[in-house]
Amino acid sequence: MSTAPTSAVPKREPELLGQTVVVIGGSSGIGLETARRAHSEGAEVILTGRDAERLERASRDIGARSTAAFDANDPVSLARFFDGLPARIDHVMITAGRPNYAPMLEMETAEVRAAMSDRMVLGLEVARNAAGKMRPGGTLLLMGTTGGRRSSPGIASAATAVLPPFVASLALELAPVRVNLIAAGFVDTPLSASLLGGDLDHRREQLRSTLPIGRVVGPADVAALAVHLMSNTAVTGAAFDIDGGQQLVE
Repeated sequence: MSTAPTSAVPKREPELLGQTVVVIGGSSGIGLETARRAHSEGAEVILTGRDAERLERASRDIGARSTAAFDANDPVSLARFFDGLPARIDHVMITAGRPNYAPMLEMETAEVRAAMSDRMVLGLEVARNAAGKMRPGGTLLLMGTTGGRRSSPGIASAATAVLPPFVASLALELAPVRVNLIAAGFVDTPLSASLLGGDLDHRREQLRSTLPIGRVVGPADVAALAVHLMSNTAVTGAAFDIDGGQQLVE
């Protein structure tokens, strides 16, 4: 009696084997999940954030190489961090910060200026400090939202709309390091929970019943896209929406 031969499943090489990923704002949510995914794909991971204790817990959770606790919006601390890196790195992802949904006419001029520029300025400062440390073909990843795809009351949509052209221009200046933008819709993270409070469960149920994918987008979904953009060296200056089809139905 003969048996049919079984074909062996080829073993896949980890996508980021031997590479180093820095996550600015990596102690929770999208940043932490991206760090986890990158580590599972063979990368060494360096986490940064403001809260040293939370960073340490995150580091133990995913097996990070090291952590650094500082405010990424402080230029001196940011420069000190990159200057202190002992070796070259490949990828930097910025997830630090939170959106501002305040009505523009109710904001002071300084608040409007900050809301419109905070993400760009942070991206630019990271680019300046990281450029000399990054290997060619690596990527700087910024986070935005899909709110900039259409106008709505408040500063958030205007502040987000400026990011795609900023990223495209920065990609030309930073080459051969690549620069890309991930624009997310609602993502079920601790930040979303803090913003929505008691309305969180209602929002989740609303999205489950209306999104074409039939579920809520989670941090792991964004992390999968982030790691793909790190490994795909043909992509730069681009913005990628990830919202489960939210823009199609709202």
